[in-house]
Amino acid sequence: MGLRIWHQSFTVLGDLPEYRELLRARINSVVRPDTEVVLHGQIPGTFSSDYPGTDLKYQFLYWMHGLQWVAAAREAERQGYDGMVMANVPSPMIAEIRSLVDIPVVGYGEAAFHIAGLYGRKVGMLFFLADKKDFWPERMHDWGVTERFAGIHGAGVNFRDVTEALAHPEKRQAVCETIIANGEKLVSECGADVIVPGEMPLNLLLAEEGISQIGGATVIDGIGLSFKLAEMMIDLKKISGMSASRRGYFHAQPDRKRVDQVFDFYGLGDLGARLIEN
Repeated sequence: MGLRIWHQSFTVLGDLPEYRELLRARINSVVRPDTEVVLHGQIPGTFSSDYPGTDLKYQFLYWMHGLQWVAAAREAERQGYDGMVMANVPSPMIAEIRSLVDIPVVGYGEAAFHIAGLYGRKVGMLFFLADKKDFWPERMHDWGVTERFAGIHGAGVNFRDVTEALAHPEKRQAVCETIIANGEKLVSECGADVIVPGEMPLNLLLAEEGISQIGGATVIDGIGLSFKLAEMMIDLKKISGMSASRRGYFHAQPDRKRVDQVFDFYGLGDLGARLIEN
């Protein structure tokens, strides 16, 4: 019997149909033939535009929207999924999510920075959102990868540029040339040996164009990495019983009925049910 993995995006995928279909095709080309991945995005209407970055550059709004990720993980487990992939770099509340559910949960950013240590010594990130530069050192500390973090550099393109290039292949060369030029600056100026593309659309574009090296630095394939790691963690749970720690404050699992009560108290009891398949 194959695996079933819940994919969660920080975009409202219904607002980005071309991106959604290319993403679906790329994921299907990566996972095993008997693995089913079901795409989910944020709840329609979550953001004021089809780009979540307008909200995510503010800490309060980032964490408020992160509540959907908690609800998504609980819903994935309730529906019998084998695992979940948080398909974005910051992976909001991932530690808290792992304390609530017993299925393996992979966060792209956390996974990328840990696995990057197998490919090089210093890891840098290309990113659309320059406004969040001061967010990342703290996130690297949370993930325990501060020593290998080389810093971030603007990708030189924005969300709209990349989604347009994905939808219109004739626009890809110019966009990719800009990304490569900025990636080379990340390598030369920050000393990065490995590059993490900071958004999944950026990941998808580079994968579609077969770009795995920039300036001699390895480019992380975020989609391939996240889903192959999810498959491995699900396998290890079945084979060896390995699962998230339950020791100490950061990992202890609260009573599930009490979690339900708290969600209901804050009027969020139906949040998971509002997350639709895409």
